[in-house]
Amino acid sequence: MRNAIALIQRVPLLPLTVLCAIPLAVLSDVHPWQPWFGVVNPSLGQVFVIALVTYTVVDALAGMIRDLRSGRVGVDVLAVLAILSTLAVQEYWASWAVVLMVWSGEAIEEYAQAKAESSLSALASAAPRNAHVVDLPGIGVRSEADKAGEGRAAFRAVAGAGVADAPVEKSDAEPESEASSHFHTLPVEEVRLGDVLVVLPGETVPVDGELLSASATLDLSAINGEPVPREMYAGARVMSGAVNGSNTLTMRTTQLAQDSQYQRILDLVTSAKESRAAVVRTADRLAVPFTVLALLIAGVAWLVSGDATRFAQVLVLATPCPLLIAAPVAYMAGTGRLAKSGILIKTQDVLENLGQVSHVFFDKTGTLTVKTPQVARVDLVDGFGGGQVGGASIGGDGSNYKDYGDFDQDHILALAGAIETYSVHILAQGIAAAGEQARHRLAEQTEGQYDAPRGYPVVNHVSEDAGNGVCGEVDGVPVRVGRFDYVIATQDSAQDGDAGGLSSPAAAFPVARFGQRAPDEMVTYVAVNGRLAARIVLKDVPRANAREALDQLRSLGVARLTMLTGDHAASAHIVADSVGIADVHADLLPEDKLRAVATREQPAARANQTEASGHGRGRAETSERSRDGGRSLGFAPSIRARLRGESTARPITMMVGDGVNDAPVLATADIGMAITDGTSTAASQSAQAVIMNDDIAAVPRAIAIARRTKQVMLQAVIAGLALAFLGMIAAAFNLIPVVVGAFLQEAIDVVSILWALTALLERD
Repeated sequence: MRNAIALIQRVPLLPLTVLCAIPLAVLSDVHPWQPWFGVVNPSLGQVFVIALVTYTVVDALAGMIRDLRSGRVGVDVLAVLAILSTLAVQEYWASWAVVLMVWSGEAIEEYAQAKAESSLSALASAAPRNAHVVDLPGIGVRSEADKAGEGRAAFRAVAGAGVADAPVEKSDAEPESEASSHFHTLPVEEVRLGDVLVVLPGETVPVDGELLSASATLDLSAINGEPVPREMYAGARVMSGAVNGSNTLTMRTTQLAQDSQYQRILDLVTSAKESRAAVVRTADRLAVPFTVLALLIAGVAWLVSGDATRFAQVLVLATPCPLLIAAPVAYMAGTGRLAKSGILIKTQDVLENLGQVSHVFFDKTGTLTVKTPQVARVDLVDGFGGGQVGGASIGGDGSNYKDYGDFDQDHILALAGAIETYSVHILAQGIAAAGEQARHRLAEQTEGQYDAPRGYPVVNHVSEDAGNGVCGEVDGVPVRVGRFDYVIATQDSAQDGDAGGLSSPAAAFPVARFGQRAPDEMVTYVAVNGRLAARIVLKDVPRANAREALDQLRSLGVARLTMLTGDHAASAHIVADSVGIADVHADLLPEDKLRAVATREQPAARANQTEASGHGRGRAETSERSRDGGRSLGFAPSIRARLRGESTARPITMMVGDGVNDAPVLATADIGMAITDGTSTAASQSAQAVIMNDDIAAVPRAIAIARRTKQVMLQAVIAGLALAFLGMIAAAFNLIPVVVGAFLQEAIDVVSILWALTALLERD
């Protein structure tokens, strides 16, 4: 009901037109005046129709002028001529029906456009508008005096405030709480860099910043579709658009509102909504010859029959709406479906090109594989275990690692993961994640025991030596993680009689026992209590659904799939084989990736062929071009392919990547698609399409949605124009009365537009 009222408010002439039928019917025989110009003598009820027609014609002419000024061809001339022609032949009911058709058509267009844009509008409506800025002495850039003691005490009060303690809005009679008096609410555009903000439970983070609270739980579903709230800790990046959990958090602003993550998302949404695909622009231009054809049919019908009513009969059925409305509605619906699936595009031309993709290039690390190397296994040094390390018990305070079974791989991961949480090394995230899982497993094994390990170990004295490793104490246990020489630097040979035998990685981890390391494996070493304990082996792990996603691309007819990577060929082929890619270009610098995409039309070398490419370029390994690459379609197959939304034009290439070094090649490809978790990177800024949910399955899904969108658009346009043409021919032979024709034309519009809206449905 609310939507109907809103629609009536946007198109107020629709209910007025409907109500105008009452005086037209009731007062049709009331003639309180003399004939006009001695010829026309309209009734009182018919005067209402004349007034309505006059307003509608003036409004339509004004709209045509606005369209011409904006560079679009105004073709409402058909509606204007249809209204005037029915009025000229004194078919007042037909005039009323055509006016009703005009305003109801506008209402249908408003509804269809709003429905098609619903997913995009939902993103825009969730945009943060206000921010609570802390105004305490010594806190934030707004402070004029640094009263450290007072500031810290008040800051703790704000950080611990709840909803009841810090309301967003309150009446004058409501007393201010201590916490709420320490901040004031501003429009998000007025937030400055360095401001300390308070985000209340359930509120949206207004700008990007750094978390100052000890921890926070944030819902990132509006940014990347992630269904499970994410736990974050002090120092973490907090993105605008995230929804705060049940506790108040404090943060420091690091980006202004216009540069924050959610604003970048809104910029993409706005760009997509305001753009028009090439096929839609073509549909606009085709409306002009359709208008000429309609006038030609109407003129011939009048000339042959000698009856001016035939001219009106034909024109009321001449509707260009399938071209002018159905086409853009379908593409807006497709854009909305992409957004609902976590894929944002910069222009609607990207949606059109997605349906024509014939060759996809993939980056390896972070695109075909998970973002960070994952722990594959943990190798323990001989003699390390049993809960004792170098004669000392594990667990300096006896609370976490004492007397609950042999010291195994999970204990190593728990210790190393706790330390790596504080490291910025590329391997740190994978070890930290594995360590957290190990702690959970240990907690489950010792559940209910007095000496069960705590969920969060106490970490002290952390120090990182860039490029070598990180060290610290975990529950009082000295732990070192990093390169071999770094972790054994504090090894006490007097305490450990075997130290001399563990002076090299080969001696500590002999191939005879541990096997040869695979080309795609990386290692880091762990020392506990001053003694080498283990090595952690990590590797690039393909995404769980990468192979399935590539199979879906092949099922869509995208047979040419290529991997571009700067990694070594041996490592690249291991990942390529696991995901099902035969065409591999390895050892590439960013400029080599550009060259590989730019030369996509050249015949590729056979698989496993290796050629030198100059200093710093390494080797490039490629395979044969797909057998159907470059094959042209015949006329009939081409028509069928167009109706299915498939490509019949030149080959379109797409590059999918995630890293900063992928930005140049993303900008060079016909379509650059950045795969992200919602954070803003150079890759997503250079790409024409951005996957916000870090899911490689979105790649084939985007192509499927694009093809279905074009398929639906073509079906709606062709069916609508065919029905309109048949209706005009029937009207020319006097088979359709003018009033019936007006309602039939409206039915054709409704069918065409509703069919275009089916692009929103999940059928691919």
